[in-house]
Amino acid sequence: MSNPYENGLDKNPANFVALTPLTFIERSAYIYPNRLSLIHGRRRYSWGETSTRCRRLASALKIAGIGRGDTVTVMLNNTPEMYECHFGVPMSGAVLNTMNTRLDAETIAFTLEHAESSVLITDREYSATVKKALEKTSRKVLVIDVDDPEYDGVGVRLGSTDYETFLAGGDPAYVWQGPDDEWDAISLNYTSGTTGNPKGVVYHHRGAYLNAVSNIVSWGLPPHAVYLWTLPMFHCNGWCFPWTMAANSGTNVCLRRVEPKLILDAIREYKVSHYCGAPIVHSLLINAPEEWRRGIEHKVSALIAAAPPPAAVIEGMERIGFDITHVYGLTETYGPAAVCAKHEEWQDLSIDQRTERNGRQGVRYHMQEGISVLDPTTMAAVPWDGETIGEIMFRGNLTMKGYLKNPKATDEAFRGGWYHTGDLAVMQPDGYVKIKDRSKDIIISGGENISSVEVEDVLYRHPAIISVAVVATPDPKWGEVPCAFVELKEGATVTVDELKAFCRERMAHFKIPKKFIFEPVPKTSTGKVQKYLLREKAKSTAAIE
Repeated sequence: MSNPYENGLDKNPANFVALTPLTFIERSAYIYPNRLSLIHGRRRYSWGETSTRCRRLASALKIAGIGRGDTVTVMLNNTPEMYECHFGVPMSGAVLNTMNTRLDAETIAFTLEHAESSVLITDREYSATVKKALEKTSRKVLVIDVDDPEYDGVGVRLGSTDYETFLAGGDPAYVWQGPDDEWDAISLNYTSGTTGNPKGVVYHHRGAYLNAVSNIVSWGLPPHAVYLWTLPMFHCNGWCFPWTMAANSGTNVCLRRVEPKLILDAIREYKVSHYCGAPIVHSLLINAPEEWRRGIEHKVSALIAAAPPPAAVIEGMERIGFDITHVYGLTETYGPAAVCAKHEEWQDLSIDQRTERNGRQGVRYHMQEGISVLDPTTMAAVPWDGETIGEIMFRGNLTMKGYLKNPKATDEAFRGGWYHTGDLAVMQPDGYVKIKDRSKDIIISGGENISSVEVEDVLYRHPAIISVAVVATPDPKWGEVPCAFVELKEGATVTVDELKAFCRERMAHFKIPKKFIFEPVPKTSTGKVQKYLLREKAKSTAAIE
């Protein structure tokens, strides 16, 4: 028997259009052509102007022979040019590859080769490193230089043209017909590559569209928000916020340098309502001189993401009056794909209790289909007891297409029909996910599992500490024990004995670090602690002893 709901009811141009976040900028330019879209130093653009510049970029790339299947790599700060690339590059049919601005020449060269980049758009600030990278690759890449007026440092031009000249050759009336398929790649993001070469994570138009919308719905972003770019746009495409802000028809405030005074000055001057960042960004604001925050009297909302953020940071942000929401995700999930959705009754709890609840990884984003804690071997869900440890896994449209040219890693990541994050967690009785540690960061001491995150959370509460990381160090008796790398606030002092006493009052004695090393804690440009460096240092110091 035929299905009456299928007969003659087919997809056609009137009832089906492939999802792509690029339509958001068309809408904002159509409805609000004169509304402010971008602020950067002395530069101002409206949504009409930004849309035109994006079309020019797409057209200029097409004229240069760039299209479907090509990769356009960019090495840029949070500037208008970077924002425009998020629309103009995929409008040409090409795939956008945003590179971490801290990369060394060898990694840049690897990326250009692996991504088969046809174009490199690069800021003059990085010319020395990029020049070395270009000398290490045999690829013939069209280099386009960006001269940001806000950059007053040294640097040379490497290409045959600059960005503004290239844009001028494009058609302002260029019309993009949309992707052939919403599954088409829109961007390529490389993982940090702490062991071996980084992996290329491929996003599709559908996922980018849905996460851009989810950022609005899951955060409760009001129309015409004023968004400060403290989060690098090169990191997971800025958690999809370039597309989110186009959908929101808000104002993007660009920030070339992430420094606490610059952030607070921008919040005050432009009445910034929203921003995102790793814990280090929020920690900078908490520890900034009080006079820097003076005059900020409007509500400021922020997203914080880490695995997990220190409780002291969440508590500190509440104390200075910022409304903070914890999100969780990875490069492979378009940035945030889970949120610690708040409950009104939490406001009646003590600040310590609110901090504990708000520090969890939470529940799925609106446009993600599932987040769960599963046994990675049996793929069975762990009980909701807050005790049984499993691995966090995601399933749904906010999950990458896979790893570029790496089917083995892709198959392993998607084993059992879920994306395996590598993060160990428990499922709490209310169905909220709570991370315990990365699988490689769990410390096994005398048969006992010690969560490095738990130890860090306690140490972060010490008033002298601004940053801390705990890793395993070899021990002849226990196999391995915790070693804490501690970075103190400027002018603060504390002894090892004082820290041990502080820990002894707040945790089981076997979890207390046996060694404390006082030095700056190394972080990536996105604020992640580089624990692999600290593990090596902890091993080497143990060997010397």
